[in-house]
Amino acid sequence: MSIEELAEEVDNCRKCGLWKTRNNVVVGGGSIDSEIMLVGEAPGYNEDKQGEPFVGRAGDVLDMLLETIGIGRENVYIANILKCRPPKNRNPMKEEIKACTPYLDRQIEIVRPRIICPMGNFAAGYIMEKFGLKPDSIGSIHGQVFKIRNLLLKGSIIPLYHPAAAVYNPDLKAVLMQDFRLVSKVKNDQKI
Repeated sequence: MSIEELAEEVDNCRKCGLWKTRNNVVVGGGSIDSEIMLVGEAPGYNEDKQGEPFVGRAGDVLDMLLETIGIGRENVYIANILKCRPPKNRNPMKEEIKACTPYLDRQIEIVRPRIICPMGNFAAGYIMEKFGLKPDSIGSIHGQVFKIRNLLLKGSIIPLYHPAAAVYNPDLKAVLMQDFRLVSKVKNDQKI
């Protein structure tokens, strides 16, 4: 399956009620040849309007973080746990995550990243469980490297705070910058 075929399938999805309130699905964006996949929670207001991931204030923070490690947004692949915006940016519900994550699983299969960076509690919880790791709060596991290896992937998971956290808590910006430097270090280390 190609990323375009997956996008068409997601666009026609009716597996949960979020399709009724969305403006646009936000499948993902960036390079499908990237070594790095960033996984967020769900589209926000701006993403829902534009149909692209991380285009609001959190996107500005993400762009700045990528720039500090010399990686352009076009050189990573960005996806979310949910492909449709929850009303009023509420947290994803379990049934929505269950309905939508098969699409994320297929994105991972298509991109085959060497590094997966789940951003925030929901993304970290899902990705950690998917790869047989113990999920914990993002405050406990951010900035750590978890090695993974299965039939599909060999690489690392590096959980990160969600960039939106730095919008609401500027003190987290320094923590995110340090964690992104770790992502760069792991990317440049060919011995995984």
